[in-house]
Amino acid sequence: MEAIRALVVARRSAREARVKTLNQIRHLVVTGPDELRERFRDVPRWRLAEGVAVLRRRDGTEAVMLATKTALAILGRRAIALGEEGEHLDALIAQLVDEVAPSLVELVGVGPDTAALLLVAAGDNPSRLRSEAAWAKLCGVSPLEASSGKVTRHRLNRGGDRQANHALWRIVITRMSCHQPTKDYVARRLAEGKSKAEIIRMLKRYVAREIYRLLPRA
Repeated sequence: MEAIRALVVARRSAREARVKTLNQIRHLVVTGPDELRERFRDVPRWRLAEGVAVLRRRDGTEAVMLATKTALAILGRRAIALGEEGEHLDALIAQLVDEVAPSLVELVGVGPDTAALLLVAAGDNPSRLRSEAAWAKLCGVSPLEASSGKVTRHRLNRGGDRQANHALWRIVITRMSCHQPTKDYVARRLAEGKSKAEIIRMLKRYVAREIYRLLPRA
C-alpha cells in the first residue's frame, strides 16, 4: 500500500504540473502575436504542447515573437515530458495494483487509477477496515439523516477521504453510462421520484460495499 501511495503522490504531482503548463501555453498563445494566435487557434488542447514544442527561433525575428516562441517551445517540451512521466507512473501503479488486489480491477468501472486511490485510503486507515460500515464512513458514503417534518430522507455525506469518495464517484458515473444493470437501476429510481444526487449516493454506497469485500486485509 505504501508503495502505491508514493507513486500516486508522484502521479498527482505530474498531472497537476502538466495541467498548469498547458494552461500557461494556452495563455501565451491567446495573448501572443497574431501569427501564433491564428496558427494555434483551432489546435485541441491535448495537441497544443506538441505543436509549440517544435517552434524554432529565426534570425531577424521581432523581439516579442522571438521571446514568445522560446517560452512556448520550452513549455511545450515540459508538458510532453510530464505526460511521458505520468504514463510511466501509470504503468507502475497498474502493476502494483494488479499484484495487491487483482480482483479489484476486474470490477466494472474500476481502473488502476481508481483502484489505487481506494487502496491508499485503506492502507492509510487500517483501523477503518474493521467493518463495511466503517469503510463506507471513511469514503464519505454513509447515509446521513436529513428528514424534515413528514419527509423521510437521507443526504450525501460530505466527510471522509475525498480521494476515495472521488474514486467511487468515477466508478458510479462510468457504470451509469455503460453498465446496463446500473442504467436499469437509475431508471427505476428516477421513476420512483428520486433525484440524481440521491441515486448517485445510493450507488456509491453499493460500490463501497462491493469493494470492501475485495480489499486486502494484510
